Amino acid sequence: MGHTTRMASQALPGEQTRCNLGAPPGPGGPDAMEDTMELDPTSPTPPDPAQLAASLRHHLRYHLARSVRRSTKYEVFLALARAVREPLTDRWLATERAYREGNVRRTCYLSMEFLLGRLLRNAVYALEAEEPCSQVLRDLGHRLEDIEEQEDAAGLGSGGLGRLAACFLDSAATHELPVWGYGLRYQYGLFRQFIVDGYQVEEPDHWLARENPWEVCRPDDAVIVSFYGGVTVSQDGKGGLHYRWVGTEDVLATPYDIPIPGYGTNTVNTLRLWSASSPNSGLDLHTFQQGDFQAASQRKFRAETITAVLYPGERSEAGKELRLRQQFLLASATLQDIIRRHLHINPDLRNLDEKVSLQLNDTHPTLAIPELMRLLMDQHGFGWDDAWQLTSRVFAYTNHTLMPEALERWPFHILARLLPRHVQIIQEIDRRFLEHVRRVFPGEEARAHRMAIIDPGLDRQVRMANLAVVGSGSVNGVAALHTELLKSGLLSDFHAMFPQRFNNKTNGITPRRWLNQANPPLAELISSRIGRAWVRDLDELRRIEPLADDPEFRRAWREVKQKNKVELAKVIDRHARVEVDPNSMFDAQIKRIHEYKRQLLLALEVIHEYQALLRDPDRDVLPRTIIVAGKAAVDYAMAKLVIKLISSVGAVVNTDPRVRGRLKVVFLPNYRVTLAQHIVAGAEVSEQISTAGYEASGTGNMKFALNGALTLGTLDGANVEIAEAVGDENIVIFGLQAHEVREWKARGYKPREVYERDPGLREVLDAVAGEAFSLGRPGLFRPIVDSLLHHDEYMVLADFAAYVQAHQKVARLYRDAEAWTRTSILNTARVGRFSSDRTIHEYARDIWRIDPVSVALQPSPEAVTARP
Repeated sequence: MGHTTRMASQALPGEQTRCNLGAPPGPGGPDAMEDTMELDPTSPTPPDPAQLAASLRHHLRYHLARSVRRSTKYEVFLALARAVREPLTDRWLATERAYREGNVRRTCYLSMEFLLGRLLRNAVYALEAEEPCSQVLRDLGHRLEDIEEQEDAAGLGSGGLGRLAACFLDSAATHELPVWGYGLRYQYGLFRQFIVDGYQVEEPDHWLARENPWEVCRPDDAVIVSFYGGVTVSQDGKGGLHYRWVGTEDVLATPYDIPIPGYGTNTVNTLRLWSASSPNSGLDLHTFQQGDFQAASQRKFRAETITAVLYPGERSEAGKELRLRQQFLLASATLQDIIRRHLHINPDLRNLDEKVSLQLNDTHPTLAIPELMRLLMDQHGFGWDDAWQLTSRVFAYTNHTLMPEALERWPFHILARLLPRHVQIIQEIDRRFLEHVRRVFPGEEARAHRMAIIDPGLDRQVRMANLAVVGSGSVNGVAALHTELLKSGLLSDFHAMFPQRFNNKTNGITPRRWLNQANPPLAELISSRIGRAWVRDLDELRRIEPLADDPEFRRAWREVKQKNKVELAKVIDRHARVEVDPNSMFDAQIKRIHEYKRQLLLALEVIHEYQALLRDPDRDVLPRTIIVAGKAAVDYAMAKLVIKLISSVGAVVNTDPRVRGRLKVVFLPNYRVTLAQHIVAGAEVSEQISTAGYEASGTGNMKFALNGALTLGTLDGANVEIAEAVGDENIVIFGLQAHEVREWKARGYKPREVYERDPGLREVLDAVAGEAFSLGRPGLFRPIVDSLLHHDEYMVLADFAAYVQAHQKVARLYRDAEAWTRTSILNTARVGRFSSDRTIHEYARDIWRIDPVSVALQPSPEAVTARP
C-alpha cells in the first residue's frame, strides 16, 4: 500500500490496541474529565494520612477485590501505588495544561534507555509523603520498606546511559523544566543475570509479568511505523519531484506514559514509551484454521519482537536488522507524536524549531534526522533547503564514547532494504555535506573520506555518529576531558569545520535518588545539621565541610557508614551466599563488565594480595572485602570470562583457611538500581579504574563520592573533575594519563616486557594461566593471559604496579579512622557540582533554550478531552 502517516485508530476502524483500558487516565487521556476538584494552587503539601488510608482501602476493595485482612503484600503495594498516584495525577494534568496553554518551548529527550529503578519510593519522596505512607502501612501491619520490595523495577536500561537519562528527567521535573522523555517499552528488558558455577547466565527479565501501576496506555495516540517496501517518484506540473514510500510492512506503535514527578514542586513531566504490535490482530485466521499455527502468527511475532528486549545481539544480520527496527520505531513514532502535538496548537510546522528541541542521547536515535526530513518533505510539502534548516536547528547530539569501535555503523544494504526512502535522504545529505567539506578543505580528500556519512570503502556502512554531528546544531561531550578528546581526536575533523557546535556538559546524578533515597541515615544526619535545602541544591552540602573538623560529627558519620555496611553485608549474604565482615574495608567496583573498565585489573591485584598472604600468613594486613557487580553483554565472550575469573578467585580466596577472612571477594549477581543503592551507601572505596582516555564520564564515581567513598581511580572521564573538586589529598589517583596511553602505543607498547620485568606480576599471570583458579579446568583462563601478553589493548599490565601501590596507599589512609572520616565527609561536601540539576540547567540554558514553567493546581473551566 502507499505509505501515509496515520494514527492507529485510522488503521482498522474499530480495532483496539492491547492496553489496560481500565487504567485511570493521565494527562491528555481519552476520557473526558472535568477538573472540578478544589486544589491548592500554592506549593504542594503532603497527602493527608486519613485520605491516603481511605484511598488505599478503596483500591484494595474496588480495583483488586480484596479486603484489607486478606490482601497480600503485593496487593497492598498495588493499592498504595494507585493511592499515591492520585495526587500525582492532579499535578500531571495541571502540568500538561500549563504547557499547552502557554504553548511553551519543550525538550524531547530521545533515548534507548531509561533506567528508572523502583518508582514507589521516588513518588513518595516527591510528594514528601514518607511519614503519611509509613503511618498508613503501620496501621495495616506493614512496613514501607517491605512493601516497596514488591515492586518490579522497570527493565528499560542496562547501565550508565539509562541511569543518566532517568536522572535528567528527575532534575527537569524538580526544576520545573518542560522535558518529555521518549523511549521503548521493552517487554523483557536487558536480562536477569544469574551466576551459575561462576558463569553469567542470562534469563529474560519479565518485569511486565505483573501489573505496572505507574503506566497509562494511550491507544488513541498510537501511530503506524513502516518498514521495507520501495519508493516511487512522480513529477508535478512545475517539475517538482514527489516521493512515495509504498509496499511497506507496517507496525503499530502504542504509547504508554509514566509520570515523572519533581521533588517539592507541582511539576509532573512524562516519559512516553512505545510498544510495538501488529496493526491488526496479527493473526492470519485462515492459515490458523488450516493448522499452520506458527505461520498464522508470524506477523504478530515479527512486530512484537521489536520491543521484546533491549540491545538484541548484533553479530548476525538478523540481529543488526532488529536493532535498526528498534531505533527507527523510536525515531518515527516519536516524531509523528511531536508533530501531532505541535499542530494541535500551532498553524503549521514552520516554527517547530521555536517550540521543540530534540536531544539525541547517543547515536541510537539518529535515524530521527532522516525521518524528520522525510516527514517534512513527503508529508508536509517542505522543500529540501527549508526542511534541512529546520531539522538541523531542532536536533542536538550527546556523544557518550571515545571508542571508535563503539560508534554505530550499519551496513548500507541492510538500511537500504529496511528503510529505502531514508537511504535516499541520507545519500543526499552526504552528497551535499561532502561538497561543503571539499569547499572548506580543498584537496583534502582523506579528510572528506573520514567525514563522509556513508563510508566510501568497499564495505559500505552508514556512520551514525557522522550523521548525528552533521544533522545537529549542538554536539556535546559529557566530561571536560571527554569533550577535549572528542575535539582533538575522534571528531577532530568535525570540530575543525563546526567549532561552534561543540560544547561540554559534564554528567551528573540526582541527589534525590542517590543520597536521599539510597542512604536515608546519611541524608538524615546531614539534614539534622544544615537542613534539607541540599535535596534541591546540592551545592548546599558545602555547609557540612566545617563539620569535618568536629569530632562528634565524625563519630556520627562513622556510625552511619557502619550501619550501612552491616546492611550491605546482609544483602551480600542473601544474594551471593558469602559472609563478610562489616568491620573490613568495603572496596567496590560496580559497572558494566567491559575490558576498558578493567575489572580484570582489580582481579589481578586481588590475586597479588592473596599470594602475599600465602607467603606470609602472619603479616599485618588490613581486612578487605572486594565487591564487584555488573553485567556483560550476551555476546561479549571476554567480559564473561572475566566474570568467571572473579567468581573463581572468590571461590578460592574465600574458602582458604590461611586467609582467615582477611580478604573476601564477592560478585553480586543481577546488578540493578536497587542493588546499586545498597552498595553506594555501604562502600568505602570506589574503584574507577578505566584506561585513561576511554571512559566518557562515568556516573558511578559521582554516586560513591556523594556517599562519602574515597575514589581510587585513573585520570579518566569525570574523575579528573572529581579530583579538582575534592582535592588531591582526598582522592587516590594512579596510572598512565590519556596522552601517555597514546604515546606508549605510538612507541610500540610491548606488554610481555612488562611481564618479564615484574616478578610479582609474573607470579599473578602464571597463576591465572595455570590451575590455581581454574578449579580443575586447565587452561580455562589462558585466553585472558594471552590477550594481555600479546595485545593488552587497555594497558592493564602497564598500570599494574602503580595500581598495587595505590591500594597500599589506600590501606595506610584507612588505618587512621579520624583522618579517613574527615576525607569521607569532604568528598560528600565537595561534589555538589556533580548534581544532574546543574547539568540539566546547562542543557536548558545553552542547548535547549527552555525556561522553567510554574504549574498551579487550580480548577480548569474546560473538560480535558483534547490532547496537546
